[in-house]
Amino acid sequence: MDAAAQDADRTAADRCRLDALRADIEAHNRRYYVEDAPSISDAQYDRLMAELQALEQDHPDWVTPDSPTQRVGAAPLDHFSTVQHAVRMLSLGNAFEAADVTAFDERITATLIESGLLADGVGGVAYVAEYKFDGLAVTLRYEQGRLIQAATRGDGVQGEDITANMRTLRSVPLRLAGDAPAVLEVRGEVLMTRADFQRLNEAQVARGDKPFVNPRNAAAGSLRQLDPRVTATRPLRFYAYGWGQILDAAGAEVQPSATHSGMLDWLAGFGFAVSPGRAPCRGAAALLRFYETVGASRASLPYDIDGVVYKVDELRAQAVLGFVARAPRFAIAHKFPAQEETTRLLGIDVQVGRTGALTPVARLQPVFVGGVTVTNATLHNEDEIRRKDVRIGDTVVVRRAGDVIPEVVGPVLALRPADAQVFDLQAVCPVCPECGSAVERPEGEAITRCTGGLFCPAQRKQTLWHAASRKALDIDGLGDKLIEQLVDSGRVRTLADLYALADPDGRGELELSTYPRMGAKSARNLVEAIRQRRRPALSRLLYALGIRHVGETTARDVARHFGSIEAIMDASEEALLQVPDVGPVVAASIRRFFAEAHNREVIADLRAAGVEPQAEVIPAGEKPLAGKTLVLTGTLPTLSRDEATRLILAAGGKVSGSVSRKTAWVVAGLDAGSKLAKANELGVAVIDEAGLQALLNS
Repeated sequence: MDAAAQDADRTAADRCRLDALRADIEAHNRRYYVEDAPSISDAQYDRLMAELQALEQDHPDWVTPDSPTQRVGAAPLDHFSTVQHAVRMLSLGNAFEAADVTAFDERITATLIESGLLADGVGGVAYVAEYKFDGLAVTLRYEQGRLIQAATRGDGVQGEDITANMRTLRSVPLRLAGDAPAVLEVRGEVLMTRADFQRLNEAQVARGDKPFVNPRNAAAGSLRQLDPRVTATRPLRFYAYGWGQILDAAGAEVQPSATHSGMLDWLAGFGFAVSPGRAPCRGAAALLRFYETVGASRASLPYDIDGVVYKVDELRAQAVLGFVARAPRFAIAHKFPAQEETTRLLGIDVQVGRTGALTPVARLQPVFVGGVTVTNATLHNEDEIRRKDVRIGDTVVVRRAGDVIPEVVGPVLALRPADAQVFDLQAVCPVCPECGSAVERPEGEAITRCTGGLFCPAQRKQTLWHAASRKALDIDGLGDKLIEQLVDSGRVRTLADLYALADPDGRGELELSTYPRMGAKSARNLVEAIRQRRRPALSRLLYALGIRHVGETTARDVARHFGSIEAIMDASEEALLQVPDVGPVVAASIRRFFAEAHNREVIADLRAAGVEPQAEVIPAGEKPLAGKTLVLTGTLPTLSRDEATRLILAAGGKVSGSVSRKTAWVVAGLDAGSKLAKANELGVAVIDEAGLQALLNS
């Protein structure tokens, strides 16, 4: 074979390999970004991409706009040009109450009965219900199966041309698989998952840039970059929820399915991600059940949604119902209570925690957010205030998701007044506001702390409340209000003083009965509850002492290892490090706690008050969960969290409060939240209560 023939063969082989690489890479993009089911490692993906880039470098005339290598971004734009939408992009009407949904269904039903599309007495209108993504609406135009244009919604009639930026999204097919029509416009939402948003903000902070306020703002800002190379670095995803113009080769309109749900399945066949939470519903009652179900699981979703959308499923019925102004009559958005609102930051107060931590708390002009009226929100710590550049007098964004403590997300800089004040904790609070002790910020820590210890009334109150809590000594009837009264009156200063209230001659009971809202019966019940806790499990007492870094699991491990409070008090750091899962930080914290004379006095006073901690008893027999770590989340059908924990511990397992790759199982019940989402993200096995019982009985 001559040289020319050999070159031709090599060129043909290169062309075949290039086509195969493009097809493989796009398939892997779909599995990773659309189906959330990657089939190769990142390193393998990078090798495929490098091979494709090398081939295109050798054959530059083979580079096409729809090649996976072109997703890195083109040259910066001077401005966004305007795009006229072939089919108007519509908005949706909103429903905020159940009555709005019922009225919507009644209007739909009456119109369809009148038109003959729905018979009287039939079991309700057929709808499809979907998530309402909290992102940016865009439209993609494909001609002959190739992406040729992308645009924002704009005013519905025309939007901005963002084609170069949308090409960088790996969840957007550059070329459609299968038998695509001559023209296809796909409508959908660009968004960012919470995990991707967190990683992006961490990178922003590491570079010294300001973090984004929320995933929606991050997605919108990323998509409207004039430099597509910036967009290419942002973890954006596209979810299709509708369509615009669809034409065949002759220019005639095409309708591949008779239903909205069928059309979504058709779009999914071309490689688009569609709403994974969509469901068929008949009638208003079914729509409201869908709303409640999605609302309960909203916090565990990987992305933000601000409601659900109901659409009449039959396209023929949609055509009959038509449109009003800029919204269709056949669809409505049922919004969740707002999780973010803006309000004015009136001031910043300082709260003192159990370990002396000083936490800045925003005092807000009251605002209704997440279903409740919020007047205070956490600012976390001094570094967070500086990072977010929050100032007293600012208009700020406040977020509340579910039962999560409200937090200040950041300021609205455009509304910042000229007299906005910078907050400096060390300047505002050189001493603890509760006791006047000096405050300090240990090197390497983000938290400023009061040095007063038990001398500080705030720490004393928090310590006693913690000691009496259900997971510690579990003293029923000893609430935070009574503790506040006991400390403020000077009657109780230490944990041992609580036990002194249960004196044998009844003076403590009589004294308690004089406190507001107590009475003789409540005082008697409380004294009896204190007496019943004179022989607590050693682990509960250790946890009740409130030692920094010592949680329930660590207290249990240490108690089992040493067997007595005296042995723990006298243990060196080296001895403490012999306890499984106890590291240098925890060991140093325990040693430092018992090195303080006043803490050892508390133990001596407890002993004098008749408190006898009981050594941990490790049940004998087989341990089906030996060496396994489990995480509990949500509400189990029959077991309380404490009961499930005791069963797991008795079976040799451990219970952790957070999910990691070392977690063996996550036991999920009703209303499981972020821990379930983390388990799914890490691929940790998830079981229910029945699965837990099966493990325990194995």
